[in-house]
Amino acid sequence: MSDPRAALRLFDELLWVVRRAGIPIATAQVIDAMRAVACVGVESPSLLEDALAAVVVKRREDRERFERAFREFFSGEPRQTLWDRLRSKDVSDSEIALLAELFERLAVGTSSQGSGALGPLVHRGAELDRLLQLAGCNKIIENVQNSLQVGFFTHRVLEQAGVWKSHEELRLVRTLLSDALGAERGASIAAFLAAEVQRSVDEIRTFVKSTAQRRGLHDRSATAPISTLDVPFASLEDEGDQNAAERKQVQAAVRALVQKLQGSARVRKRRAKASGRLDVRAMQRRAMRTGGVAFERIHRIRRRDKSQLVMVCDVSDSVRTVARFLLELAYTAQELFERTRTFVFVSELGETTELFDEHPIERAIALAYSGAVVPVTSNSNYGRMFRLFQERVLDSLDRRTTVVFVGDGRTNYQDDGADILDAIKTRSRAVVWLCPEPRSAWATGDSAMRRYAANCTRTLEVRCVRDLEVAVRTLVALR
Repeated sequence: MSDPRAALRLFDELLWVVRRAGIPIATAQVIDAMRAVACVGVESPSLLEDALAAVVVKRREDRERFERAFREFFSGEPRQTLWDRLRSKDVSDSEIALLAELFERLAVGTSSQGSGALGPLVHRGAELDRLLQLAGCNKIIENVQNSLQVGFFTHRVLEQAGVWKSHEELRLVRTLLSDALGAERGASIAAFLAAEVQRSVDEIRTFVKSTAQRRGLHDRSATAPISTLDVPFASLEDEGDQNAAERKQVQAAVRALVQKLQGSARVRKRRAKASGRLDVRAMQRRAMRTGGVAFERIHRIRRRDKSQLVMVCDVSDSVRTVARFLLELAYTAQELFERTRTFVFVSELGETTELFDEHPIERAIALAYSGAVVPVTSNSNYGRMFRLFQERVLDSLDRRTTVVFVGDGRTNYQDDGADILDAIKTRSRAVVWLCPEPRSAWATGDSAMRRYAANCTRTLEVRCVRDLEVAVRTLVALR
């Protein structure tokens, strides 16, 4: 290429695509990759591919992933810049020049609200990659050990990349564009920029999640086989064939657990009719027919209040797998309670009780996760969930109701709503929290689990079927 800067930009974009494919690339490898390009040139695609693979691919199993990313990158449509995308939306060159000037002012800090985060997020591609590298996001992502930590570390990466600051800058840009171009035109261009920022956010989320999944699979493959009862729910998120088989085994174990609990409930019911404390007064009254000789034993039947269950599940990315198994449990174990109501939430709260009544379990849970009940692409907002729960459900709770919350308690640094949880506990028989994270993580980052635990009757770790059995037996005991 005649322009060295264009070549650098092209290969920087390529390496970012390779990173998104799940192959970590350090800064030193980027330098070595450009040296390899200088040595072999760009005339032979196969030679270029082999040279780059020799530098950036460390594991044999990553080679196929690299080849696929390399070929898709060069075989697709020419990659458009932000300015190309704006022109495709009928934005004029004068308007683009105005935007470029605004981005430059934000980047150099001439604006009182500017930090330069908006420009790379709307440019995406290599600009976004450069922003992440300068912000030290690779070091943050290296700490991801499994998918349970995705929500926390994704939030840290987004914060480090300046996503929250970019929202302030976007509001400023919208105001300046409206002043220069008119309110309607300024709002239209600002809406396009907001959509570009959201695409960058989605790319970052996907990258962090794929990193967690890859490391989780690697850690599990290096250990000895474990019992189905002890397979972590979080390790079953990946869609590979091995995970699909494991997921079915764990699903069968959950259903076997439900059947065992249902059988136990029926046995207890039968025994209650044939055993228990003798009812002396009833026996004496009955014996009057036989001259005071008691020929028939009569037992007192222990009367239980008809208990109710309300289950509220977080179905955001970080806990969707464990919530899926718990929703299945709620679906199939309804005879353990007089009435069961189920809800799911991410930022909004939606009831799934009728959904479970009307559809088979697989269909009902698929609909709950597809966004048919609540939007599933936003961050968890526990404070908003609790406020909605207070408005819609709190008045229906009484001392026969057991309320179960399922979630990691990661608030994304928003209001945790712990005071409302205390009000729920006051009105209910019991409040139980099932958390898929270990207790050691409850005081880290944006976790509010320590505050929630103070307002719950019981808080339990539920990371596998064995934990789930303990949790369900606890719920039955609290009836």
